Amino acid sequence: MGSKDKNTLLSSQKSSDSGLQVVLHPLVLLTISDYITRHTLREQAGPVVGALLGQQNGREITIEHAFECATLEDPKLNNFILDEMWFAQRLEQMKTIHNSPQLDLVGWYTVLPQTGPTLGILPIHESILLKQNEYALLLAFHPEEAVQHSAGSKLPLTIYESNYEATDEPRVDQDDDEDKEMRDGDPPLRLKFRELPYSVETGEAEMISMDFVARGAGNATMVEPKEQKKQITKSATETDPKGKKVASAPETQDSSHVAVVNILSREDEEMIAAITAKANAVKMLQSRVNLLTTYLERLPPSYLSPNNTTNLSDGQYTIPSHPILRSIQALVSRLPLLVPSDKEAYELEMLRETNDVHLMELLNDVMQSLNETRDIGKKYTIVETAKSHSKKITDNPRGGIPGGYDYAGPGDLAV
Repeated sequence: MGSKDKNTLLSSQKSSDSGLQVVLHPLVLLTISDYITRHTLREQAGPVVGALLGQQNGREITIEHAFECATLEDPKLNNFILDEMWFAQRLEQMKTIHNSPQLDLVGWYTVLPQTGPTLGILPIHESILLKQNEYALLLAFHPEEAVQHSAGSKLPLTIYESNYEATDEPRVDQDDDEDKEMRDGDPPLRLKFRELPYSVETGEAEMISMDFVARGAGNATMVEPKEQKKQITKSATETDPKGKKVASAPETQDSSHVAVVNILSREDEEMIAAITAKANAVKMLQSRVNLLTTYLERLPPSYLSPNNTTNLSDGQYTIPSHPILRSIQALVSRLPLLVPSDKEAYELEMLRETNDVHLMELLNDVMQSLNETRDIGKKYTIVETAKSHSKKITDNPRGGIPGGYDYAGPGDLAV
């Protein structure tokens, strides 16, 4: 934090003075991380710059979408600036796409160190403040924090608001033929950045996307293509470009000992990952319920019955915690709220679904019984045909066919 305090672009005011509340959506984080990954792997020139779209309702600002921006190198400033024509067209397109609800430009993002904003971002930020939104936010992404990220730590980003604040430096007027003189006047204003607190909010559509990304990341396995496997398993009868046969190694193993590798399809892997995630969630919920049950069971009897008094120093009981007990009481009080308001309609719908399931089971049993009855009928027909044929042969030694030829009929059994 010491290096961060030395940054002259950071404001000394507290974040609570402005009263702004920022709500960040995870879709923005996915867009930013994807852009930074592509920019780094392709070794593209120029900084990572993008725009943020959202809504502003009073003192609350939502950041819902993001898109990357094109930059140009300005030889006068020896720095990068926005491509104004491209940016205006792209921003108008994004506003047209996200018109329900209507989104507008609320800020921009870039990659910055942990120490905070630098002088290199001022041309772009001042351009956005002057031409687009005078209250634009700055989202700084910190790659070094993303690399050293640990479980339970905060996101590797910081959101700033900008404001022109008066500095403590006195105003100095200097003439060529006179000495420096201190004069009273308004102090100069400089652009300062103040860190804002933010919260993460997820919509229903974003929950589907995040679930798909999480399951896809968990199933990121390399599956060998079928064509490649066929080429590997071909025999050594292939010929080289000169027309000669390629020598093959002698087979030292029997074909019955060849290991069979079963590669699951993508749908199977996603289904297994989803079922595993649900099973882990149920196990975690069960463990939390068991923990609460154990905690309540080990409470002193005085908390269960006011007439009993128990000494807590013997270590037999747990020391009660009033915040934990209030949280448990709030959780228990909230359970009736989870029941639907129209309980009769809910129970009727559940009864209908149960009846549908039972009806399908009964229909399945009936179809299996019909199939078994049909098989029995076929077998009975074959047996009766064989009996009648044998009786005809017994009554007529010549087989009942003129000329003495005994042909087997289509319903005869080979005995």
